[in-house]
Amino acid sequence: MKRWGVLVGATVLTLAFVAPAPSQGPVRLTSGKIVIAVLNDQSGVYKDLSGPTSVEAVRMAVADFEQQFGKFPGPVEIISADHQNKPDLANVKAREFYERYGANIILDVPTSSAALAVAEAAKELKRLYINITAATTQLTNDNCNKYTFHYAYDTYMLANGTATEVTKKIGKNWYIVYPNYAFGQDMERSFRAAIERSGGKVLLSDGTPFPNDDFSTYLIKARTLRPTMHVLGVMQAGGDLVNFVKQYNEFGLRSKGVNLAIGLLFLSDVHALGVQAFEGTLYTTPWEWVLDKQSREWADRFLARTKVRPTFAHAGNYSATWQYLSAVRRAGTDQPDAVVAALEGFRFSDFFARNAEIRRQDHRVIHDAYLARVKAAGEVKEPWDYVEILSTIPAGEAFQPLSASKCKM
Repeated sequence: MKRWGVLVGATVLTLAFVAPAPSQGPVRLTSGKIVIAVLNDQSGVYKDLSGPTSVEAVRMAVADFEQQFGKFPGPVEIISADHQNKPDLANVKAREFYERYGANIILDVPTSSAALAVAEAAKELKRLYINITAATTQLTNDNCNKYTFHYAYDTYMLANGTATEVTKKIGKNWYIVYPNYAFGQDMERSFRAAIERSGGKVLLSDGTPFPNDDFSTYLIKARTLRPTMHVLGVMQAGGDLVNFVKQYNEFGLRSKGVNLAIGLLFLSDVHALGVQAFEGTLYTTPWEWVLDKQSREWADRFLARTKVRPTFAHAGNYSATWQYLSAVRRAGTDQPDAVVAALEGFRFSDFFARNAEIRRQDHRVIHDAYLARVKAAGEVKEPWDYVEILSTIPAGEAFQPLSASKCKM
């Protein structure tokens, strides 16, 4: 690829993180403790990609941070809840976390409709919220606010990598199938724009119910669109994506020349079906555990703790927790406005986010992203060794430029 440099050997950073600058004095906690809330899907289609295991990642981050820098002058409590992928419930739980339990910050929140609902609560109640696992770009565009930060990835990043590469290398004419709610709608828009920028065309796009376990109608349609249609773009995620790809293989569409492009892929998805089901799939990711030695070392510790290899959601939750605690130390307080000021414009690199900057204008955390490929079965050398990193998309190119931002803080 001409635009992105090939990742030959990643720079190994310090063991865990670039240490934050020390605070000017003792940290003052407004309520005598720090309360970190994790809100996500703990029982549905997104459970495996984040879920209860992300709560463990947050616990791990707190323990590691306090071991390295010393304890805060009060306990750091971690609470969690299941939003069941329902925006109304997510909003209720967020308000309960902030008002009843005194949460300083809410983390994670997959499902874009739920993520936007939590952003509204954060804005109204003036409390911190770092989203890790939702994809919608609206968090840093029309729905941005002073207290909300978007950490790991978004639909622009995914489309900018995958749609560009697939359109140029595999085929120009796409059929897109997407879940018909905020995440899928945003994915469809972002992929359509990237496909068209790359000289391709979306012949047809269909929204599907969410969640959904029967995609036969759309797979039959994909088969009938051949040979005009070159690429079947699948925008589902988690359990829905697993169901879609399983049925894609059962229909034998790969052998019929229907090329599969996946908008959002987690390590847990590949683990659920095996590499044979995804073999050769190109996708864009903010992080994978095989990235380099530093990532592997952290992933080994996570595996020992949880018995699974981490997805980028788990790693992102750990990293975001660390950066929040670091900001509290720099600010010398957990007071929300002071912590926001400590986060805005901050630059860092850790095992998850390389060459990262928290943009003050829209609170988008920009960092390097990666084009990756799912390995063939014969390439797998150890358990969970499913992915090859092909190239790096530099932080300055991976995300939506500020010139295109609609954010008004």
